[in-house]
Amino acid sequence: MIQSIDYAAIAPPLILAIAALGLLLADAFEAPRRVLSLLSGGALALALAAVAALASGGRRATFCLPDGLRGDGPASCSYVADDFTLLFQGIVLAAAVVVVLLSLQEITDSEIPAGEYHFLLLAAVIGALTLVAARDLVLLLVALETLSLPVFALTALRRYDGTASEAALKLFLVSVVSTAVMLFGISLLYGATGALHLDRLAPALAALPADLDAVAAAGSVLVLAGFAFKVAAVPFHFWAPDVYQGSPLPVAAFLSVVSKAAGFAGLLIVVALGLPAYAHVWGPVIAVVAAVTMTLGNLLALRQRTAIRLLAWSSVAQSGYMLAPLAVGANRLPEAVAATTAYVALYAVMNLGAFAVVIGFRRRTAGPRSPSWDTLDDYRGLARRSPAVAAALAFFLICLAGLPPGVMGLFAKVVVFRATVAGGVTWLAAVMAVNTVIGLYYYLVWAARLFAPAPGPSYDPAPGLPVRAAIAATAAGAVVLSAAPQLVLQTVSQAT
Repeated sequence: MIQSIDYAAIAPPLILAIAALGLLLADAFEAPRRVLSLLSGGALALALAAVAALASGGRRATFCLPDGLRGDGPASCSYVADDFTLLFQGIVLAAAVVVVLLSLQEITDSEIPAGEYHFLLLAAVIGALTLVAARDLVLLLVALETLSLPVFALTALRRYDGTASEAALKLFLVSVVSTAVMLFGISLLYGATGALHLDRLAPALAALPADLDAVAAAGSVLVLAGFAFKVAAVPFHFWAPDVYQGSPLPVAAFLSVVSKAAGFAGLLIVVALGLPAYAHVWGPVIAVVAAVTMTLGNLLALRQRTAIRLLAWSSVAQSGYMLAPLAVGANRLPEAVAATTAYVALYAVMNLGAFAVVIGFRRRTAGPRSPSWDTLDDYRGLARRSPAVAAALAFFLICLAGLPPGVMGLFAKVVVFRATVAGGVTWLAAVMAVNTVIGLYYYLVWAARLFAPAPGPSYDPAPGLPVRAAIAATAAGAVVLSAAPQLVLQTVSQAT
């Protein structure tokens, strides 16, 4: 079979694939680190421009079934560049540009091979871009693994650091288990329906014979379990705190924002396009998972004394909030998808900003081979030493807590809360309200430390220009979205 390929539709991942190969070639000729970083950031910016160009046109699709396999129905395509895809691709690429800025100093301080780092980073972004555009189960699985496998290596790139190697091994083992579970679920769905494309899977499940109902129900739940690992939802969350602490901090930021956004995009695609007929099965499962995830994440965040582990458990709790609207099942599912998408977009800005400040603040006096993790008490008096950095971190924490003037965070929580209540899952909305109050405590305690007097000699952070640019960019985005959060909701409503 010879298929025509719409190269415009796949332009964003194709640009990054070419750039990744160019980076390897440049690294082989010992190009300077700054040149490699510039190539990586430039490729991401070019891919972002390609996404913007595609957004001005109509829906595009490629890798479609040939005429002989289409039957009487419309063409089923594996890769679709519609408004939903382009929105998530824009989020992923914008966040990846910020991660590259945060990586410049880290590569030098931690003695990380620059060529390998940027190649693996671009490879992971390619997986994320493909995942949000995939419309069949096989491409979803392949894209998910393309996103996951380079992250294992990125986590372990500090080869001298045993903590990094341990973190990479934990991430690898949990990923292998979740992939096996997801693959088994895909095999059950395919065995029951004979379909892999989501637009064919949905009607096949709706007309499924009663004797295959249990097989399809089990397959649906197992497929969703694979995405639970990617978004760090219970019970596939155990890797998050240790991996965030053991990996280079920009990699932790990548996992917390880029990887999570792609994982949620894949989850939304599957439940909305492929499994609506079994919403009565996965809806209650997601409701329980969301409640346990947000509760466990918030309770364990209360016990943390280091900034990076607090952000890790906070990220787990935030996944619970994002999952909550999907608990409505088929009842008002489009509104639930829009609510989760809006939360992901707003969360990406405020959480990436918090990571940027933590990376800029990180103590480097111990040397690259003895990395230290700053405790929350190390942030005491930061407002006196670096007022701008402290103000930015305080604003990001207030946004994450959902308090004014961080209106974007409040807006995000109101959107998911409203979608959950409108779908009739009031008990989950009550759990969400309690967890929001719990989250207020540890966010505000950290923010209060910024303005408390330091008990003794303190470390004065001196972030480099790229880190300051990342902090400024995320802070500007947070301020704009707090002033006009309706911009996100309007964009998301149109895309979903």
